[in-house]
Amino acid sequence: MRPFILAETNYAHTKTNPYEVAVLPLGATEPHNLHLPYGTDLFEGTIVGEKICEAAHNKGGKVVLLPTVPYGTETNMHRLPLAMNVDPTTLFRFVTDLIKCCINSGVRKIVLLNSHGGNEMKPLLRELADKVDGHIFLCNWYTVLSDEYKNIYEHPDDHGGEMETSFGLAYFPHLVAKTADGKLTGDAGGTAKTRFDAINRGWVGITRPWHLLTTNTGSGFPHAASAEKAQKMMDLLAERLGTFLAELSAAKIDDKFPY
Repeated sequence: MRPFILAETNYAHTKTNPYEVAVLPLGATEPHNLHLPYGTDLFEGTIVGEKICEAAHNKGGKVVLLPTVPYGTETNMHRLPLAMNVDPTTLFRFVTDLIKCCINSGVRKIVLLNSHGGNEMKPLLRELADKVDGHIFLCNWYTVLSDEYKNIYEHPDDHGGEMETSFGLAYFPHLVAKTADGKLTGDAGGTAKTRFDAINRGWVGITRPWHLLTTNTGSGFPHAASAEKAQKMMDLLAERLGTFLAELSAAKIDDKFPY
């Protein structure tokens, strides 16, 4: 039993060892180029969650990892088979119910560990700020790498590219599809531009229709991936987020929290 993972823990432990922090990973079920599994975001959220909660636990943090939510918002993938969509309002209500369960159990510090770009959860934090007797934090774990990304990877990754493929090669290699000679089956992950310069430059935003943006759902070059790159990334995530979770666990909730 790993006591920092709720699914492995029993009541004999939880009734005598209260937690200070609950971590809820948010995943998705969707295609990731031709070579990565539909559960890529689900697996990533679970694995990152396990690593950072273990690091926090080893630092004395009273943290618990909840089971990963396997579905996310996929409205821009509706033309692709079995991209399992949950509308934002539905997802918000579901996550709110889980947050309330934590608070009712005395765990008033909850971290949403998001693993899917389509899950835009910041509006939920704003909505709940004055409605629950708890403190909600949001971490899109892939943004934690921003200052070190270029020291690990050669190509930017939007979806199913070098970073996510490296993750797969390191932590679920049996699910990364390859040809008989060992090459990845994924395409190069090129994307189309819109007819509007303002959108292409990022001045104006849209919900990108993935069947028009990509050839095979990949956005990012996967063929420079390696397991070693993902292991370097995970070490960084465990150190940075494990430290945060341990600090959060030790922090007293008072009138000025989190300041």
